[in-house]
Amino acid sequence: MSHQETKTQGRQMGKWADGQIAKTLPPARPPLHPTSCLPAHLPICLLLALLVASPAVAQVAAHAPVVIQPATESGVILRPVGRPVVRVNGAVLTDRDLLREMFTIFPYARTHNGFPREMEAGIRDGAMKMIIFEELVYQEAKRRNMTVPPAELAHAQAEFRQQFSSSNEYQQFLQAEFHGSEPILRAKIERSLLIDKLLKQEVTSKAVVSVAEAKAYYNQHPERFNSPESFSFQSISILPPPNATAAQLSEARQRAASALRQAKATKNHEEFGLLAQKISEDDFRVMMGDHKAADRSKLPPPVVKALAAMQPSQVSDIVEFDAHDYTILRLTAHIPSGMQQFETVKDKLLGALTKDKNEQLRSALATKLSRNAKIEKA
Repeated sequence: MSHQETKTQGRQMGKWADGQIAKTLPPARPPLHPTSCLPAHLPICLLLALLVASPAVAQVAAHAPVVIQPATESGVILRPVGRPVVRVNGAVLTDRDLLREMFTIFPYARTHNGFPREMEAGIRDGAMKMIIFEELVYQEAKRRNMTVPPAELAHAQAEFRQQFSSSNEYQQFLQAEFHGSEPILRAKIERSLLIDKLLKQEVTSKAVVSVAEAKAYYNQHPERFNSPESFSFQSISILPPPNATAAQLSEARQRAASALRQAKATKNHEEFGLLAQKISEDDFRVMMGDHKAADRSKLPPPVVKALAAMQPSQVSDIVEFDAHDYTILRLTAHIPSGMQQFETVKDKLLGALTKDKNEQLRSALATKLSRNAKIEKA
């Protein structure tokens, strides 16, 4: 293996394996979101809460011209002002709607100064598809004369307001997002509840998978449950720049030593993950350093050697699997090879089959609602 191949493996460690349950399903129809591990739909209360939870509200509410500018070497920040981005049967959706959905897809953008440059286009595309889909669902709910009981709407509005630490904070948000209008906010909440109501009727209630169906799938696809030995783990990596100078290499080693002291002090998965978000330089920092179960044969030998000697929850010393690339590992699980028993995979298999069925139903609904819709992108 060449030096460059080794370096690529090191910096992309863990991308070769998709985990155990990921192999249990055939390729599904493309989900509405083109990115993985995304929420299918969140009520407006939760979507707006994403804006409230961060000082970035000031940026989101900025009244400067819309710009897309670099935030870091690998990130971009979007600053919306209410510019229309698409019209759906005449209804206008703006860059604010688009950005809210982008943050729902990739909430880590708040803690990492923007969206990763290489992912931004895919996130934007997925968010655009989702806001169009939700608007079509809302219009269909209105066409069916679906309503939200006043008590349910009042409860949702009160629940949303409780997310603010003070009345002043709430009023600032209301002014920034809805020109100070509570009726507009109430209409947004009602819209989201109607979307949820129709989706429960047309998707969620029809996507239920029984244990018998899951067992039948398990029996029909035994090869999907015969797993190789694998490891799931977290990582924190310190990566000096390519062609680093002696001073840069020395500085990277010092940072790795500091990272190791901090990693050894963590007490659980969450603490290690938060540290990874803060200081790690590998791609997995945005996922709290988490790597799905990875086939032993597809991991770099030094990583395998370290993980094989560890117990779950143990933190390794510094692993140098390529010259001057330093990684610290935390073992989540060491999974032996062999046929997985149905009871062991039942819950995850039910979840995977339900998700697949849900995506198929959502895709079919999106196709149906889009068929005669007039969609005009700005």
